[in-house]
Amino acid sequence: MKENKNQEDRAFLRDLVLPDDLKNLTIRQCHFLCSEIRNILISTVSKTGGHLASNLGVVELTMAIHRNFNSPEDKIVWDVGHQSYVHKLLTGRAGQFSTLRQEDGISGFPKPDESEHDTFISGHSSTSVSVACGIAEAMKHQGKDNYTIAVIGDGAMTGGMFYEAMNNAGKLKNFIVILNDNNMSISKNVGAMSRYLTQLRNTEKYINTKRAVEKTLLNIPVLGAPVAKGIKNAKDSVKNRILEQSTMFEDMGFIYLGPVNGHSLTELDEVIQIAKSYDRPVFIHAKTVKGKGYIPAEKNPGEYHGISKFDIVTGNPEVSADECYSTVFGRELVKLGENDDRICAITAAMKYGTGLQFFASAFPDRFYDVGIAEQHAVTFAGGLASMGQIPVFAVYSTFLQRSYDQIIHDAAIGKLHIVLAVDRAGVVGEDGETHQGLLDVPMLSSVPGTVIYSPACYEEVRMCLKKAVYEDKCIAAVRYPRGADDSVFDKSSLNTEYTLTESGNSEILIISYGRVYNEVCKAKTVLDGDNISADLLKLTKIYPVADELVDIAMKYRCVIFFEESMGSGSISEKFGSMLAERSYNGSYSTVTADDFMKQASVKSCLSKLGLSCEKITEYVRKRSFTDVKA
Repeated sequence: MKENKNQEDRAFLRDLVLPDDLKNLTIRQCHFLCSEIRNILISTVSKTGGHLASNLGVVELTMAIHRNFNSPEDKIVWDVGHQSYVHKLLTGRAGQFSTLRQEDGISGFPKPDESEHDTFISGHSSTSVSVACGIAEAMKHQGKDNYTIAVIGDGAMTGGMFYEAMNNAGKLKNFIVILNDNNMSISKNVGAMSRYLTQLRNTEKYINTKRAVEKTLLNIPVLGAPVAKGIKNAKDSVKNRILEQSTMFEDMGFIYLGPVNGHSLTELDEVIQIAKSYDRPVFIHAKTVKGKGYIPAEKNPGEYHGISKFDIVTGNPEVSADECYSTVFGRELVKLGENDDRICAITAAMKYGTGLQFFASAFPDRFYDVGIAEQHAVTFAGGLASMGQIPVFAVYSTFLQRSYDQIIHDAAIGKLHIVLAVDRAGVVGEDGETHQGLLDVPMLSSVPGTVIYSPACYEEVRMCLKKAVYEDKCIAAVRYPRGADDSVFDKSSLNTEYTLTESGNSEILIISYGRVYNEVCKAKTVLDGDNISADLLKLTKIYPVADELVDIAMKYRCVIFFEESMGSGSISEKFGSMLAERSYNGSYSTVTADDFMKQASVKSCLSKLGLSCEKITEYVRKRSFTDVKA
């Protein structure tokens, strides 16, 4: 610890060598530090946006972990990782914290190349125990006896990987799973596991009473300890026969400890030390409050799970989410549902994020929140479809990747009609590599019999959704970006197929779809001013690629395809193959993504990909000189 530090009641992040100095602090100093951390979280996220409520809820828990383990020798694995902000502050990154989720700044998720304390990169749910199992086995082979700690939320326990991993972890040593139980994932937790954890939480008063009685008895001379031991043995018998509070975890080979108050450093320190004393894997159940310490977040933890910039005093976000692609989709689905009771809506713990709150309110009997279980969601949709229902699964592009097997085997092979509302398609910005939606097109277009729409404005979302629900008797995906529609292109000829805009005698054809088409239209205006003529082909139904679209492209000397997708497996790649099969002898080029995108604003990401108006203009201008005028 640095010199000239107040050793009494206060401790400041700036004065500490972290995380080592945490072990030397008093509980009182830790409380002061927790208050400082919460202020930093609120102040920073109010400016950068990010995951606030989940981090406010794990301040004491994270501090207890670092007080009782030795990172990086002991390996801490954060499930999802969106709640790792406190971990970052306690591992020497307070000076960089203002750059959170910003371009060239620190990530909003754990990243090993950012810090040796970040054990594993994560951004998706339910993976921590699997990762920790692998790390624990590796350390055993390497002759290391350090601890492996997996920190998982109760929402993530609705994911199947958690149980697969727990089933294989029962014989590991120095292995601890810590449940951060706040009764929330992003939306309110649902299902049998939520009910099971509620049953465990309800034993907390019993456990607190037991502790108080034992403490009182132990203070009685001579008779206190034997009586306390007798009551403890009786309590264990009653617990096993009546409460059954730890049956599932114990059956998997774990010692179960809890529930404990996840905001009490004293209880957390105690339970972690007890856990370390066992020669078996241990499951610690810590009960926390999501949004702890900031009233707006405590009252509305779902709203403050992932939030844009906001005013600290009022709690009001800078940008209202009243009108965005998600809500436009959600309201349109309600309209369709009013006239057709076959329509069902499915979410994987993302009711508000995907705009399905409207459908849930209007038709609760036809709304299904399956928890963080995208694989189950698709197969469940297949079951509904096999009975004549029309299931609509609304899911973020990045999370849809988890259900690839089910899309193929439980929907496509059976030629079942399910609708995928693919939210956050394309780049999403500050959440970085784990959340960018650049792989749904290559993934879905590889599945036979699938239809994909990529609307470029709100009205096309409505049109495409209606067609996907009523006309496409197959897997039909409607993909749209995060945020609001700021398009300015001519919407006089909107449709669900394609639109060709001709300038007259142009030798250049620009092809695009979705959000990027608006950038293409703005670029065309600039190019017209430079006397560079280009025709535009706007795709709305992007897959399968219609032969007539290739017929159109064959007439041009230079064809350029701008696409907000990973290039390998993209529509532009397929389009190029179709041109080659026709022995096209002009110039064909594509602009796509070719690697994972780090965190930055959406605008910056599009520019880096060459998909902004400026970059499109520059690229077309260059091609016009090399491929047309040459």
